[in-house]
Amino acid sequence: MAAGKVRVGGEVARASRKLARRDEVVVTLDDEAPPRVLAPHDIPLTICWEDEHLAVIDKPAGLVVHPAPGHWDDTLVNALVARGTTLSEGAAGRPGIVHRLDRDTSGLMVVAKSDLAHRRLGTAIAARTVKRAYAVLSWGHLSESPLEVNAPIGRHQTDRKRMVIRPDGRAARTDFSVVGRFEVAELLRAELHSGRTHQIRVHLQSIGHPVVGDPVYGAEGPRRISGPARGLAERLAAAVPRQALHAALLVFQHPVSGRRMSFRSEWPSDLVPALQLVAGQVDPPRCLTYLGFYRASDE
Repeated sequence: MAAGKVRVGGEVARASRKLARRDEVVVTLDDEAPPRVLAPHDIPLTICWEDEHLAVIDKPAGLVVHPAPGHWDDTLVNALVARGTTLSEGAAGRPGIVHRLDRDTSGLMVVAKSDLAHRRLGTAIAARTVKRAYAVLSWGHLSESPLEVNAPIGRHQTDRKRMVIRPDGRAARTDFSVVGRFEVAELLRAELHSGRTHQIRVHLQSIGHPVVGDPVYGAEGPRRISGPARGLAERLAAAVPRQALHAALLVFQHPVSGRRMSFRSEWPSDLVPALQLVAGQVDPPRCLTYLGFYRASDE
């Protein structure tokens, strides 16, 4: 549509065009559109571990995982191509990508370097044998802990960039538990049992405790706090440079050797000021360990 290849009633149509009954839509496709080449882009990456089958990466916030409109050559995949990393075939434009993190979510993710590893990791994620735990700062206080949110998620009917709880959505479950309770927010441990787009963010918004700093699902966050704590809430909102969501734990069985693999990523430095604002003095290099985020079963 951006290239003017879609016409309605003989006129070039915009994406916002609403069709009427009996409108004729004509789409012109290029005869031989050349395949998009994955251009290398030298972006520093933190590689936690790798062998010939896979690599575990601690993704920084702000980095898109795979090429897409608006980010064709400055993604994690482009960075891996630049360092000469062999990647599994995967979906078109998404070689090696077994699971994803949102652009502004930091933390651990595994990338497949062989097709065998890709198939087996994908099967393990579908079978829910891969443990993924996220550290998240959310507004307010949960009514109970642990708390299971089991609600289907689908696309918003009019805003295609947003996800919502809807009865015809895909099944989604997240388990939340409180790690630290503070005056206006809580540090939560969120464990995924499915991998829907924006799952943690949507589930927390649906129960009235959106992610601190979330511009899409949590913009109303500080306004939920009233009374003397309102000032602290506003300072917290100003202290987060992005959504306070971090993939802190990744545990899985190696797809080839069968070895149990466990990786931890501490609370990122760009979110430390926000955590210190509400929690007081915490040890910046090991904030999550200090607050008891990790468990013996995570080993």
